Amino acid sequence: MTRTTMTRLADGREILFFDDAGSAERPAASLVDHRELPARPEPGQLRFDALSREWVAVAAHRQTRTHLPPADQCPICPTTPANQTEIPAPDYDVAVFENRFPSLGPDTHAVPAAPGWGTTAPAVGRCEVVAFTPQHTGSFAELGWRRSRTVIDAWAHRTEALSALPGIQQVFPFENRGADIGVTLHHPHGQIYAYPYVTPRAAVLAAAAGEYFDTADGTATLTSSLLRAERGDGSRMVLEGEHFSAYVPFASRWPLEVHLVPHRQVPDLAALSGAERDELAQLYPELLKRFDALYPTPTPYIAAWHQAPLEPALRRAGHLHLQLTSPRRAADKLKYLAGSEAAMGAFINDTTPESVAARLREVASEPAAAARTTLTPEGAPA
Repeated sequence: MTRTTMTRLADGREILFFDDAGSAERPAASLVDHRELPARPEPGQLRFDALSREWVAVAAHRQTRTHLPPADQCPICPTTPANQTEIPAPDYDVAVFENRFPSLGPDTHAVPAAPGWGTTAPAVGRCEVVAFTPQHTGSFAELGWRRSRTVIDAWAHRTEALSALPGIQQVFPFENRGADIGVTLHHPHGQIYAYPYVTPRAAVLAAAAGEYFDTADGTATLTSSLLRAERGDGSRMVLEGEHFSAYVPFASRWPLEVHLVPHRQVPDLAALSGAERDELAQLYPELLKRFDALYPTPTPYIAAWHQAPLEPALRRAGHLHLQLTSPRRAADKLKYLAGSEAAMGAFINDTTPESVAARLREVASEPAAAARTTLTPEGAPA
């Protein structure tokens, strides 16, 4: 089992260490932050856009956040005498901590129930950083099975804990990878946002899912029906396991887009069984390796975990899935969201889903990876 240890940083922010199964107990000395930090900044502001009926976070204090520091000044490497970082330990496996420059939080409570033009509120919620490894270089795809499994346990733990906070309506784990995506730290890491409202994209997906669920008299989810259709067609399938399958969606928006879906309906990562987490720790890095194998240089991507909102009416039809996307449309070209996409939300894809799926099947890192996944009794990939 992954071991979890919680402590506080010098300014009161929470940090949790997630140590790989079988590792030694964490020394108490590694839990003390000896830095002298200024007080946490005042929270930003939420403003209600009456035209679209969406909340917008205003976080001007983030202008001063760390931006692509050199390796010897990385804030999420292990602490050394020369570089006291956000992670006070001299070594760690996976660490999760409250962002020092959050878009949301640190307070959590409900937003105004009947907002209109001019409605503002403190930017409540939670923003956390997930450091995948103590190594400054590398990627999630290179973590290895055991460390990937620890990260999945960390995501599940934080999903459950953040979902229980007052006012939280949606928990969103994600990773931005690559300078072309806009990352501000090279060190392999992801983030988790806990929103006090249902985000616009999640609201659209939940409405479609709820309508399908009601039409099916609660016997099937929209996500499961799409997975079944894609597996039956086969032309856009990328890989299939015992518990998860991955495909390029029929109407993909991005030059590279893959959905990784559990066969069983679960609302979020916290609801995955041990066997499902074991397989996910193999299949998810395999997808990332295939993205990188398409071109001579690493592929920038956004890995977005779509979890069901916490509102019961929206949650009943929810079905966890990963949306892995990249704007890379050629070795030296990126897709930019210009007029149609940025202004109208009307996407125009420069690739065909079938050709992308075929390429991703061809670059399998292991010959058997495109077929079913085999796990040993201990849970490590065979």
